[in-house]
Amino acid sequence: MSDDWGSYRSDQGDDEKDDLDTGRDDPGGWSEDDPGVHKTHWEDDAPEANRESESGWPTSGSTWQRPESGDTSSGWERSDYGDYDRYGYLRKDDLFDDVEEPEPHPSRHSRDPLAHLFPGLPRGVRVTLDWILTIAGAILIVLALKQWVVNPYRIPSSSMEPTLNCAKGPLNPGCLGDSSDRVLACRIPSRGDIVVFNTPSSAALKCGEGGTFVKRVIGLPGDVVHEDHKGNIWIKSPGSPTFVKLKEPYISKQDRLADSQHFGITRRVPAGEYFMMGDNRANSCDSRTWGSVPRDKLIGIVFFVYWPPDRISFK
Repeated sequence: MSDDWGSYRSDQGDDEKDDLDTGRDDPGGWSEDDPGVHKTHWEDDAPEANRESESGWPTSGSTWQRPESGDTSSGWERSDYGDYDRYGYLRKDDLFDDVEEPEPHPSRHSRDPLAHLFPGLPRGVRVTLDWILTIAGAILIVLALKQWVVNPYRIPSSSMEPTLNCAKGPLNPGCLGDSSDRVLACRIPSRGDIVVFNTPSSAALKCGEGGTFVKRVIGLPGDVVHEDHKGNIWIKSPGSPTFVKLKEPYISKQDRLADSQHFGITRRVPAGEYFMMGDNRANSCDSRTWGSVPRDKLIGIVFFVYWPPDRISFK
């Protein structure tokens, strides 16, 4: 090779030799004065660890480091995303300057009132106590309703037939039902209401039985009650100069005439008492026989029949 190369150079002219020698002594074989060629040699005065080529690429001996916080000169972090206002977008800081960040895990508030009242009690004890209080409260509500508002009652006799049925049997030949009606009674009476009450002592003496009766309110406190010779009832209220005939669509003409033993009677209702009569007048032992019923004897007004199913209705 050296012989051929030498012979090749010997064949060339001096001008051609000068051209070939141009840049021969430059590092990498390239001329430093050529503006179109990138430098690839290392700067002598640069540290070896930080040397970079003129092209901007690090050498194998150089090390890369994350820019310091806040230093964005390298372009690794950007505090802005361009012309956001040009396209209608706003940064999060501009939208939520005054809005507090929500808690990642908001605290849960207990809905158990016992946990607030007795925070030291174990959970099992609180659950047991909660059940006891719930059941006791339900019982108290039922007792209060039964005592002052609504009371269940079973129809024992035929005195209110056919409005309220009792069960047929040897002791109750006038009953029309196969079973006795079960009713709910409220405690606010007015004229025409069907009322459950405890009978006065005179009822047991004159009717042969006492206890709890169910009748219809005919006369209010202070009224004067009169039954004419056709079985119609006339009422004169306190302060009224005349009698007014009571409308009783629940009684037929035949049933009125069947009870002739009380025709022509007139009774004044004392203050604080009520005059009671049965719808089945011929088979009803009521206030016409044993007098009025004091207010404190009233149990409640019958307003709903809940048994048997074929008799369910409001009264």
